[in-house]
Amino acid sequence: MNPYIYVLSVNGLLLFFSILFYIYPPTKINGLYGYRTNKSMQNDDIWNFANGFFNKTLLKYSVISLAAALLLVCISSVEITWQPMVIMLLSLAVSVVKTEQALSQNFDEEGKRKK
Repeated sequence: MNPYIYVLSVNGLLLFFSILFYIYPPTKINGLYGYRTNKSMQNDDIWNFANGFFNKTLLKYSVISLAAALLLVCISSVEITWQPMVIMLLSLAVSVVKTEQALSQNFDEEGKRKK
């Protein structure tokens, strides 16, 4: 498979979905669409904060992910196989960790905003 098509199908798809989630964020707590963790689904305030923060973070890191994977394809002399997938998974993991940190900094265990 052409490495550019592979990168666009993996990292480009992540960017596409991050743009889609950024433009059309979930409005109500649901079990199907949005940033769904036990903490983010406690109440509407946390839900809106978590989804807004996650969508912005995912958009930023998916752009970085696509750029890094394309750069890797350009400079690599070996066949590209698993590397773009790892870059994509790292960007997802960083987005989740940063969102959970922001939730812990802004909300207590009962779901109330910290002062």
